[in-house]
Amino acid sequence: MNTTPLGGSAVSVSQLALGCAALGNLYQPVTDDAAQATVDAAWDAGIRTFDTAPHYGLGLSERRLGAALQGRPRDTYTVSTKVGRLLVPNSKSGPDDDLANGFAVSATHRRVWDFSADGVRRSLDASLDRLGLDRVDVALLHDPDDHAEQALHEAYPALERLRAEGVVGAIGVGMNQSVLPSRFLRETDIDVVLLAGRYTLLDQEGLAELLPEAAARGRSVVIGGVFNSGLLTAPRPGATYDYAPAPQPVLDRALRLLAVTERHGVPLRAASLRFPFGHGAVASVLTGARSPEEVRDTVEQLRCTIPDALWDELRAEGLLAEGSPVPVSTPPPKEPS
Repeated sequence: MNTTPLGGSAVSVSQLALGCAALGNLYQPVTDDAAQATVDAAWDAGIRTFDTAPHYGLGLSERRLGAALQGRPRDTYTVSTKVGRLLVPNSKSGPDDDLANGFAVSATHRRVWDFSADGVRRSLDASLDRLGLDRVDVALLHDPDDHAEQALHEAYPALERLRAEGVVGAIGVGMNQSVLPSRFLRETDIDVVLLAGRYTLLDQEGLAELLPEAAARGRSVVIGGVFNSGLLTAPRPGATYDYAPAPQPVLDRALRLLAVTERHGVPLRAASLRFPFGHGAVASVLTGARSPEEVRDTVEQLRCTIPDALWDELRAEGLLAEGSPVPVSTPPPKEPS
């Protein structure tokens, strides 16, 4: 699978990256064996970039990812984790599980927002311990929506120092919005933005400012949430969008997208995966999986041939934002067996 450098850093990411939130029991339990098999399937498919966070299952995702990568040559894969939430032992009375935060794990810890310099170092040290690694390749400020000034003036300089020390190879921010990451691109020297759900067939908000800013400054963007919480896998009443039931106008738009892709004999999942690669600032697309079958399906969808006429019809129907670039129709090459 092709790889692309992140900004001006020495860190490269594979065209597809495996998002490991599901390995932290996102919504429902995943066994240790299934987590290992999922990472193995990704590896066999040529995926060499793996994204995790302390938030995912109160550290379970990091522990499982580290265990699954054990024994593989360290210079052959890229690990991304995040800072901004410290995990603190839970001494308070409350729920026995973490389902209120979306994870089917025991509530042994609680999350504490901390974008201070000390918090960044403590978070990263704990992540390295859970991963069983001596370094991570990418460290991202995780969802600093309500902590913008502290993230810019305390957390970011700490990450910059860690990058200079070689503890991390590339730094950036990961969010579900495009406005604040655009500010980071203008005001800091980050290498990458992980943009979730804001540059998809359904929502092209990132095209207004963030993607042009990244391209102009030679920075990279990794796109997550290409299925918009599942709506673009199977649009139907009750499907989720941004982790909540899809409003009717959004569902109607998704159904129009489905109708166009079906007319061209292309799965909506395939078009959704390929669309972000039309923009030159996009280095990788990040998708989650909880089983080997889901990994293999994702890779198969990415390899679908998508005719130019499909993108042309989406434009004609007003379903692509003005100026949205689209990928070439040639699918990525298959991995050698």
